[in-house]
Amino acid sequence: MASRRKSSKKRGGPRRGGASGRSPGNKSGKPKHPRKGGKKRTGPRRFKKPAGRATTVSSATQPAGGGVWGRILDAGTDVESSDRGLSRLNVYMARCGVASRRACDKLIQAGQVTVNGREVTTLGTKIDPLRDRVVVDDVVLKPERPVYVLLNKPSGVACTNSTREGKPRAIDLVSRVNARLFPVGRLDVDSEGLLLLTNDGRFSDQLMHPRYGVPKTYEVTLRGRIEHESLDKAKGGVWLAEGRTQGFRIRIKRRGRERSHLEVTTTEGRNREIRRVFAKVGFPVLKLKRIKIGQLNLSGLGRGKYRLLSKKEIETLLSPLVDPVDGKRARKKRRRSQR
Repeated sequence: MASRRKSSKKRGGPRRGGASGRSPGNKSGKPKHPRKGGKKRTGPRRFKKPAGRATTVSSATQPAGGGVWGRILDAGTDVESSDRGLSRLNVYMARCGVASRRACDKLIQAGQVTVNGREVTTLGTKIDPLRDRVVVDDVVLKPERPVYVLLNKPSGVACTNSTREGKPRAIDLVSRVNARLFPVGRLDVDSEGLLLLTNDGRFSDQLMHPRYGVPKTYEVTLRGRIEHESLDKAKGGVWLAEGRTQGFRIRIKRRGRERSHLEVTTTEGRNREIRRVFAKVGFPVLKLKRIKIGQLNLSGLGRGKYRLLSKKEIETLLSPLVDPVDGKRARKKRRRSQR
């Protein structure tokens, strides 16, 4: 049998790499960094600030005053704020009756507007209407009064202020309330139940942040009969794309061959968290209804109806938000009770 002859053709050009990681331009013999050309980055990375982004003026540090509204506003002073609840300066000035938005822009550019004692001339500047002190030509604009609404959201209603989805919105159900409201957290379109709406962005962020441990309770209907093994997985936490969940507190209401009815309490606010967790353990959610946030419930409130929160309810809801340490202790206590 004829032996197979090896090809005598040689590769053209210099050889690159090899067992030692050498290349023609690398005389040291050390392998290059796979992506940085052998150079390792030292020191912190520097990112360029994107152009065109609106600036945000920090809120005033002076106290908001006495009474329950003062405590409400002071509760969020030391918490990092997001864009939720902020408003463009010209929009706020126009809402206060100063002038049209275009005319307000001219006043801002002319240096006639100050925010918390600082002159502002940048268009697109964002402020907190509840806390920032805006002065136009030595006239102090009156800030908005914080508003808190409890709504029994029906299924099929979206928790968004955008009109792009073309669906009924939660804020449309409370159109008689004269304030610039937005939902606290979200209930997806297919879910129903208790939803808070407010014009206080910092209050919303605090209420939904897991470090304060504000419990949210839901009535959940699952497809199939869920057993204790799957319940233990949901209680202990499962891995999602954002990381491991903190786990649920679960009470079995009733179970059948085709349906399981549970009461689930969580302190997190991840997007569609309950639906995703139970889908992960093999039991899709058929119905989801939020029945409690803290001590608030839907007692006496029909589907699609709403009411304003009383001062006592607001104080009760704020009580776990006063000190993040208290929320941390509450979470540890709940975890010990689940074991």
